[in-house]
Amino acid sequence: MEVIAHYLPQFHPIPENDEWWGNGFTEWTNVTKARPLFPGHVQPLLPADLGFYDLRVPESREAQAEIASRFGVTGFCYWHYWFGGRMLLERPLDEVVASGSPRFPFCIAWANQTWSGIWHGAPDRTLIEQTYPGPEDEARHFAYLRRAFEDDRYIRLAGRPVFFIYKPGDLPDPARFVERWQKMASDAGLGGLYLVAALGESEYPTHVEDGFDAAVYYQFPFGEDRASVVRQRLQARGLMRGPKWVPYADAFPEPPADIRGPVFPCVYPNWDNTARSGRGGVVITRSTPEKFGTHVRRALELAAALPADQQLLMIKSWNEWAEGNYLEPDRETGHARLEALAREIRRRAT
Repeated sequence: MEVIAHYLPQFHPIPENDEWWGNGFTEWTNVTKARPLFPGHVQPLLPADLGFYDLRVPESREAQAEIASRFGVTGFCYWHYWFGGRMLLERPLDEVVASGSPRFPFCIAWANQTWSGIWHGAPDRTLIEQTYPGPEDEARHFAYLRRAFEDDRYIRLAGRPVFFIYKPGDLPDPARFVERWQKMASDAGLGGLYLVAALGESEYPTHVEDGFDAAVYYQFPFGEDRASVVRQRLQARGLMRGPKWVPYADAFPEPPADIRGPVFPCVYPNWDNTARSGRGGVVITRSTPEKFGTHVRRALELAAALPADQQLLMIKSWNEWAEGNYLEPDRETGHARLEALAREIRRRAT
């Protein structure tokens, strides 16, 4: 079974972020400026073992892979940004592919969405628009990714390279997209692609008809208690300021039973995006390593029920620090979430 964690590459400066947010901006910029916004709110969330790394440094990438492997993560799923031929944050993955290091499995998820200032208090500000110029652009896009698809570290399901599409319903014609990409992959000698549609954060009911091989279902682990209900009512009436906060669910929020085809479960270690959004953010409280382990246990059961060559558990995420959504060791819990993950993987194997 594959246990894959989404991997954010925004831990090195790029000219675009310098222009939009100031010189030297990386994800750490938001992480370190976060502050508690209500009693018991833990901020800032700070890294432990790996420190404030720079993903231009090969040793940082090696250390990440070593820790992930030690605790049962079988690969990283790199977020990839392609805007009609323009790329952002491509350097870490480019260097991983070119150097052959770390010797750690990986795959790619195309985050095909417009970048805006929504998480920075400027929801109407468009930074770079996601466009779909057509088949010629797709051919260039595939040609760029082909070297990664051909890498012997690249993760395969049912014998084919796995490629995730974050917003499949935003594609102008998803069925034709699938058809063209499968042909390009077949012509390249890859045997086709294993295309996965991301569901949950947007509606897209036709992924099976359009030819996707599977879906991964993202669902926040929002729980509910009396206090959270009262807070939300007060906030809706303007009687209490944000952020919104709710407890981490006691039980894993399972994908809807009516989704057809293979559905990969996705587990969130935690969530707190106030580092980006301040009082406009959302916080999940009482997210303990033990509760995370309970979610992992159920998600592993669901993944194990899939065909033997198509078993995958997604973790969102490895290092989304400004979303409070990470597995990497932090100063609050250390390795506890990683240990909970490893424990449940061992339990499933026995």
